[in-house]
This record gives sequence, C-alpha cells and structure tokens, in this order.
Amino acid sequence: MALTKVSTGVVDMSGDTGGLVIAKGTTAQQPTCTAANLGSIRENTDENKVEVCTAGGGTPAWQFLEEVGPTFIPLTVEYLVVAGGGGGGGSVAGGGGGGGLLTSIGSTSLTLNTGTTYTCTVGVGGSGGPTMTQGTDGSNSSFSGAGITTITSTGGGAGGTSTSAGSNTAGRNGGSGGGGSWYQNSLAAGKFGGSGIAGQGFGGGYASGAPSGQSSGGGGGGAGAVGGNGIENNRGGLGGSGLQNSITVASGTGPFYAGGGGGGGGVNTAAGGAGGGGIGQTSTTNAGSGTNGLGGGGGGSFNYSGGSGGYSVSTRISKYYNSRATRSSITISYSTCRPLSTTSTSTTWKTLSWTDWGCVTCSTTCCARITSCTTSTS
Repeated sequence: MALTKVSTGVVDMSGDTGGLVIAKGTTAQQPTCTAANLGSIRENTDENKVEVCTAGGGTPAWQFLEEVGPTFIPLTVEYLVVAGGGGGGGSVAGGGGGGGLLTSIGSTSLTLNTGTTYTCTVGVGGSGGPTMTQGTDGSNSSFSGAGITTITSTGGGAGGTSTSAGSNTAGRNGGSGGGGSWYQNSLAAGKFGGSGIAGQGFGGGYASGAPSGQSSGGGGGGAGAVGGNGIENNRGGLGGSGLQNSITVASGTGPFYAGGGGGGGGVNTAAGGAGGGGIGQTSTTNAGSGTNGLGGGGGGSFNYSGGSGGYSVSTRISKYYNSRATRSSITISYSTCRPLSTTSTSTTWKTLSWTDWGCVTCSTTCCARITSCTTSTS
C-alpha cells in the first residue's frame, strides 16, 4: 500500500462534495490511546460513532467525538439507602422499628465520578427475641466513596420485652424506634417505645395493660409514621407506616419501605406497617418477620418468639440523567452477603441493586460477597 505524507499545514478540501474516509474498526481493534497519538480519529463500528484520542480528562483515552472537551461531565443520580429492620421482642413485646431510610427522591441528587470505587454496606435485619428475651437492632446501611459525603442509614431499634426477672424493657432507639413492652403493673420506663432519628424514621409506640386484663406491646416506628400504642384486652400497637419511594419504577409512586413491626397482644394480632413490617402475634404462634428487601421491623409476640427484622433494601442507584453514562462505568464494592432481588432497567433509567446486571453470583438465599465489581452503565 502506498503511503503519502502531507507536508503542508493546511489541506483545503472545500471544493469537494464527498467525504473524508478515516480509519474504522471494532472496539477490540482500537489502538491504545497514548500521548504519542493524541488527536487520532477513527470510526467505532461497534458503536457507529466517531471517536478521538484525547487527554481532555487529564489521561489519554478514546472518547466519542461528541464528548471531547476540557472536562468530563459527572453522573447525576438518585439514591435510596435503607438499613435493616429491628427484631421484635418475645413476651408482651414491642415490634421492631423499621430501618432508617435516606433518599434523594424529592431532595438533592447525588453526583458520582467515573473511575471511582463506591462502597455499599448492606444492613441485615435484627434477630427476633425468644420468649422473655429482647431482640436485636438492625444493622446500618451506607454508601460511600471519594468525593461524596458518606450516606449512612441507622438500623431499626429492637422491640422491648417482658423478662424472666420480672421486669420489662423499653423499645430501643434506632433509625425508627422499637415498641415498648408490658409486665404486670409495668415498670414505667419499660412501657415506652424507642426514639427514631429525625429524617430517617419515627419512634415506637408504648405498651398498655392492666393487672386483670390482657396486656399489649407497642408497635415499632416506621420511616413515615410513629408506631401505634398497645390496646389492653385487644391487640398490640400497629406498626408505623414506611415511606413510598419511586426509585425502582419507571413511573408512579413505587413501593413502601421501612415499616415498623406490630406489637404483641393477648387477644388479637396487630398489623405491621406498610413497607414490610412484621405482624404482631398473640399467644398462639411466633410473630411475623419483617420483609427482606424492604427493611421492615419484626413483629412482637405475646408469649412466643418475636419476628426478625427484614434485610435492608441495599443501596440502589437510579436515573442517570447524563446521556454520557453510556460510555462510563462505576465500580461498586460490597462487603456483605445480600438477599436476592430483581434489578429493574430500561433505556432511560437503571438501578444498581443486589444483582448488579450479572456481576454477582447468587445462591438460593443470598448473593455472594464480591469486591470491586465494575458495573458498566452502557
């Protein structure tokens, strides 16, 4: 093949009506972009776009011609971070509080940078307490990385319970607080629910009872409302409602997250709050657990085991507003085993969830631990 070197500084083709034929090939055939070949252009036949070797971002790299410039526009995204729900108590017990909930929906979006590793820490639900034993708090969830303020949602507080020592414990504080418990005439401190954290959730309800009647525990608080108070000779307090969030749906309001667990009562059951709160039970069976994937609190029991809190929703990143995300990648590093979920995607919005577009290997119960899984947004 003949090679011709153009020796003039300007090639005038203004009188021609055809086109300049340039190099073309697939992404795999793309030569390495270095300082030595800056300014090279070619047609990428995989993408059907012209790309140029440029150092506009500080490091030589191939970019589509429409993207060349002195700076790279970062990715603007929405987020939802929900912690694990608290476990319910085991005897005349309060329901567990829903996991703390933080989201950018209706607030300020988050700006991410390409080439940066972002770490998701996924909170598990608290354990339900056996008879006369208090459950445990849910674990925190967080999203962190260079250039952003770490987003941490606090685990839901455990529900209170009557104990074998002849006393009762209050609901624990958390993202949303656990419900209070009752014992005979009740110790004043033990009947109250735990406090929630402002901006993440609400407090739990208090317990109620009488020496000659059936006592009832308080409902756990939810992300959207306080837990209900127990009603003696009837049921435990209703779980506080969670909050709806639209991050996983293309349109509409989306599901509820982080509902509180219902309190345990001697006569009737108490519903958990919308958003995965477990049902509060009577003396006939164990209380219901919070729903995995929603961060709901576990239900309290009257005389059996309390329900476990639900796994958190994990960290979901959604709605890439910048069309340049099709040529970007984000690295997500996980440190926790996570329950299964379905990832929602479309041409206009995407969700980084537990399945991460095939980056995670899953068993029948949870996804395996991974680190530095590079998730392409294309």
